[in-house]
This record gives sequence, C-alpha cells and structure tokens, in this order.
Amino acid sequence: MYYKNMEQINSDMLEQVLNLTKGYDYNIYTENDVQKTLNKEILDIEDLKILLSPAATDFLNLIAHKAQYETRKHFGSSISLFTPLYISNYCENQCTYCGYNCKNNIHRGKLTIEEIEKEFKAISQTGLEDILILTGESRTASSVEYIGEAVKLAKKYFSSISIEIYPLNTDEYKYLCQCGADFVCVYQETYNKDRYKQLHLAGPKSVFEYRFYAQERAALAGMRGVSLGILFGLDDFRKDAFSTAVHAYLLQQKYPDLKIGFSVPRLRPYIHEHKEQNPHYVNEKQLFQALCAYRLFMPFSDITISTRERAGFRDNVIGVCATKISAGVKTSVGGHKDDAKGDEQFEISDSRTVAEIVDTIKQKGLYPVFSNHIRL
Repeated sequence: MYYKNMEQINSDMLEQVLNLTKGYDYNIYTENDVQKTLNKEILDIEDLKILLSPAATDFLNLIAHKAQYETRKHFGSSISLFTPLYISNYCENQCTYCGYNCKNNIHRGKLTIEEIEKEFKAISQTGLEDILILTGESRTASSVEYIGEAVKLAKKYFSSISIEIYPLNTDEYKYLCQCGADFVCVYQETYNKDRYKQLHLAGPKSVFEYRFYAQERAALAGMRGVSLGILFGLDDFRKDAFSTAVHAYLLQQKYPDLKIGFSVPRLRPYIHEHKEQNPHYVNEKQLFQALCAYRLFMPFSDITISTRERAGFRDNVIGVCATKISAGVKTSVGGHKDDAKGDEQFEISDSRTVAEIVDTIKQKGLYPVFSNHIRL
C-alpha cells in the first residue's frame, strides 16, 4: 500500500522483474551451458542465469578473465574514486538489519550547512572530485530542500554529485537534478517481496513498490545516471543478484541514455546487531561471481566495490570487474574535518586513506581517476 503523496508511475517493470525471477531455477544449468555462454559475444538474460548458477562456480577463473577483457575494452585501465559523506543519520524506518533503525538507541546527528561545507573542503583537499551525499531516511530531519542546499554547495567542490537518500517523487528528483545532482543510488535490499516484508517492519521503506520504481522516477526527472544494488546476505544471493541485473537491463532498454551502475555491498556488523538475522551468508567467491556476471551481462556499466569488503579483496577486483572504489570512508555523520556528530551506519573493513588507495591502484598498473565528468 502506497503512502499518501507517494507517486505511482505508469510502468510494468516490477512485474517483468518478478516474473523473470520467479522462473529462475539456477540448479538446472550444467557445465556445458556455462561453456556455451563463455563462447558468446553478446549475452542475454538466459546467459545471466547461467553465469549466476552453481554450475558456473568451477569456471570462475575463465569468467574472471573474460570479465577483465570486457572491463579493459570499455574502461581501459581507469579506476574512479569517490567518497561518501553522511550528513544526517535520523531515520523513520524500522529495518531489522540496519544500525539506523528508528528503534535503535544510537547517537543521532545532522550537519548544519556550515558543517557540510567544512566536510566538503576537507574531502576536496584529498583530490577527490566525486562525492556521494547520504542521509538516513527521514523527510522530517532531512528535507528535500536541506538535501538540495547540500547539493548546491557540493557544486563548488566536486564535478560529480551522487545522492543516496530516501526515494523521491519525480518532481523532487527533478529539483535535486536542477540543484546539481547527477546520480541516484537506491538499494532494493532484496527483491523477494515476502522476505522484504519481514525485514522492513515499519516506515516508508516498507513500501516495496515505491522503492523499486525510484530509479525510473529519477530517469524521468533527467538524472544522468542511477545505481542499483541489493544487500548480499539478506536472502538468496543468486536470485537477488539476478533480479538486480534484470532491473538494470530493463532500465537501460527503456532509457538508453541513462548511465547504469551497480553497487554490491555485503551485510556487515552494525549497532545492536542480532547474529541470527544473517542466515544467508555470502562468501567472497560468491560475491566475485556476481560481480563478474554483471560485467559480462552489462559490460558498459560501472561497478562499485564497497569499503565493507577487506582491502585485499577490493584490490583484486578492481581492474577485473569493478571500475569504481570508495576511499577515505567514514560512515558516521561527518568526521572528515571534525569529530563525528552521529553514530556510524555499519562497520567498514577497508579504512585506507585516499592516498593509500591511489598508491595501490598505481601499483596494479591501473590509472586512478578523480573525475570523468565535466560540469557544464
């Protein structure tokens, strides 16, 4: 049930994704199916199913080599860098897996516009020109106007501005686009509607359908690009990874000028975590399989590797399939310039500075890119 003032658009994309996922039985595929897929130049949805299947696991080295070939063909040796800035951690949702859960007793905080500028200055001094602005999902604490002011301010320091906030209506995305936002990142978390309901107990985020159509509303609003993702570890990762890729594919077909990206975080420890809530653990090999499948299925798409992952894993996947990496990350509210004003959303595994990430990229024979966009 949509909340009041939640926009409903005329699209059947959700039904398409759910129907395709419902028909996905990843246990039916064989080694022969994988070999046939690896011999193809252009992949279709059936090939995606095969690449995400257990049968593909024994071919991971071959899949990785082909993924690296596609990455170099479309992105060269470039690895883009960015950092997130949390400007508020107030939230109105009750999500069982998140430290920002509105029922959690944590230190909440919100940056003033003056504090946001201090953070922007500190981040820009590292050389970064790509910023991701994040908030907890609270319209009350973090209004669209407040986020818009932060975006306008970011234009003084950065050439590319992404936002990861609560889903908006088309006119609101259009307003933030006019303020200077380029990209919208929204995690569906899981595409299993039953599981989604179990995980999202209350708040606007409990409306599965409204969240699903966030990227399409952003596209209609004129955003340059969108990023999709699930939280690996909440449900069956093969089906969730499949749903995400199909969602991205259908968006690309419908909006061919839209730049598509994938974000691929795994569930990490968080404040007030209950260990029994993570029965769907995803290991690094499985995550790598999904990353390579994304690259082969949608070779032009950006793939971001999160600081939730350990440094060694991140170093291995850049240049193979990932094209974008975060650096100098703080998941608390603020913390780049002064002491943090609010608790972190989750623990990170890779706390390296921007300079340390840059050195690693160069040591691998790759080229660190601070911006690939010129703002006109």
